[in-house]
Amino acid sequence: MKDFKKYYIIPAPPDQVYLALTTEATLQLWTGDKAMMQPIPGTEFSLWDGSIVGKNLEFEKDHKLVQHWYFGDQREDSIVTIKLHPHPQGTSAELRHTNIPDDDYEDIVAGWNDSYFGSLQEFYEGEPEE
Repeated sequence: MKDFKKYYIIPAPPDQVYLALTTEATLQLWTGDKAMMQPIPGTEFSLWDGSIVGKNLEFEKDHKLVQHWYFGDQREDSIVTIKLHPHPQGTSAELRHTNIPDDDYEDIVAGWNDSYFGSLQEFYEGEPEE
């Protein structure tokens, strides 16, 4: 099992990034795929049309979300925590993903960098300046 931690700069304020991570319609806009999400602890979620599934554990509006990501019959919970911090360029998103199965680590890290936060950064870079 491995852990991954990284900061990503998103060119949008924390409240907008939080909505993008927790609102079904906005998730579908920036991922380009079907998403199921309710920002309610204890609810199940699905991203990228079921490629990522799990359970929502905790929400702190405009600041933090915590999720349990499912990896088959893994014994230890794989926990994703995303904290949003104001940054001069918008938002610094602090990602911590714990207990990633060794065999999945490289794919998961690439997914965070390219598909997840890469897509989110591209989504907001295309937005007009306010």
